[in-house]
Amino acid sequence: MAAADDTTVAGAVPGEAASRVEPPRSTSERLRATLRRGDEALSPRALRHLLADLQAVAAPQTSDVEGGHRAQAVASWYAQATPEQRRDMWLLMSEQFTPDVARLPSAQRQYEAAVDAAQAAMAELELRRALESPRARLLQRFAAFPQGLRFLLDLRAELLNEVKKDPRLLPLDAELEQLFSTWFDVAFLELRRITWDDPASLLEKLIQYEAVHAIRSWADLKRRLGQDRRCYAFFHPRLPDEPLIFIEVALLDHMAGSIVPLIDESAPVGDPARATTAIFYSISNTQVGLRGVSFGDSLIKRVVETLRTELPRLRAFATLSPIPGLRGWLNKNVQSLLDRLDAKRRAELQTALGDTALQAAAVLAAWERVRELDAVSPWRQWLLACAAYYLTSALPAGKPADPVARFHLGNGARVERINWGGDPSAKGWKQSYGLMVNYWYDLQRIDRHRALLAQGRVAASREVERLWREWLH
Repeated sequence: MAAADDTTVAGAVPGEAASRVEPPRSTSERLRATLRRGDEALSPRALRHLLADLQAVAAPQTSDVEGGHRAQAVASWYAQATPEQRRDMWLLMSEQFTPDVARLPSAQRQYEAAVDAAQAAMAELELRRALESPRARLLQRFAAFPQGLRFLLDLRAELLNEVKKDPRLLPLDAELEQLFSTWFDVAFLELRRITWDDPASLLEKLIQYEAVHAIRSWADLKRRLGQDRRCYAFFHPRLPDEPLIFIEVALLDHMAGSIVPLIDESAPVGDPARATTAIFYSISNTQVGLRGVSFGDSLIKRVVETLRTELPRLRAFATLSPIPGLRGWLNKNVQSLLDRLDAKRRAELQTALGDTALQAAAVLAAWERVRELDAVSPWRQWLLACAAYYLTSALPAGKPADPVARFHLGNGARVERINWGGDPSAKGWKQSYGLMVNYWYDLQRIDRHRALLAQGRVAASREVERLWREWLH
């Protein structure tokens, strides 16, 4: 394993300005050096030992089994390493396990010069081989030992915090994401229903990972797993007790407009056999290390298929979703929204406001009091209109501005209804003034809705379209 680090550090040159900051050295420069410099964690000697250990893991002549054993030894060192020493290992994996750049130009010329299909096929094969990096083999060897996949997931979760600060780590992050996209393909995942009878260790993870509506107690969790509720999760065979993503479903006879009764542990239990509507009210990813690997859309499809088989009376599949980006977007765009009002609507708002000038700050202050207003209040109606506009027409780079809308609309749902007071919690108020939205999965129109979004248009019900068109022009 990597040798114990020494403490020798290259000192500053006498007379040199104390404030001078030198750029970080590459691992190649550090491997050739004799002294550690500045805040480098591992000395050149320790860095060379660690590189040798990593090279032994990835060596082509080493079997996968032996490579896995060697990787496990490195992982044991990593578990005891400081965050700075771990970062040095990431840099080695990024900078010292790259494709053979000398081989690439020749392979590219060969590919461009191919004159028939046979030559093109051979040239493509050579080009692919030239683009392969030994980093992929290195990471595959880490995945070979029993806890290796868990190790790599945790490594990437930690790595993601540093990638934006140091672009040198991008190759390692990209390689991990690409490998995870293959290893966690939905074809290899198992969909399982989680019930109250599952082991407590698994149920505790639901409480831990729930990211949308916090599970407050064991009684709360038990109600969410009742007979008129469903919870499904994807599992990987190498992580059999670790849900990767899970979805919570309420089986009802109507489209829910408020989250309160859905997560009320004292709510009466309904008969699932009489349910006509499945409401997806929470989807939680559990593994930070799988960021960028999307299987939420496949989870919804699989759950819909499972529910339709079990409960043939179900006719509608919809969500009750938060609008997490709404308030922040309104804060930035309130003036442009004011500018789009016609004289009649401006007069209505001004009358309701009183003597205060109708300006951005006054609008935001008025919205802080909308909970106290009745349904016909123009301030309440205008907030609903702005929310409808945000969900259907705020499309930076052709994609919905709201992250939850981006997910569901990208999966072929449509904006069905905006619900006043859908989430009265402090979190709901902070995100969206308590508004929630139903996205409807019309199974006959999913492909049509996706095609519409690709054209820069959002599928929405007439009710939602009317909400904003009556106010904004």
